[in-house]
Amino acid sequence: MNEIAETLDAIGLLCPLPVLKLRKRLLSLPNGAVLRLLADDPAAAIDVPHFCSENGHGFLGHSDEDGHAAYLVRKGG
Repeated sequence: MNEIAETLDAIGLLCPLPVLKLRKRLLSLPNGAVLRLLADDPAAAIDVPHFCSENGHGFLGHSDEDGHAAYLVRKGG
């Protein structure tokens, strides 16, 4: 199981803001930490995995929660 270090609420924000906030928040976390991103922007389903792939972070998947998605990202080093 992945223990979540922090949750970032990006609900109501549109592309590219969820990924920009994700990038900024990951900077303050240690390598290996898991961040949970909440977002309701449909583009996040494409943007978050792409951001992880391009920047060396692990995309651990997503789930649907009450009208928004929760994405799990493991900070890479």
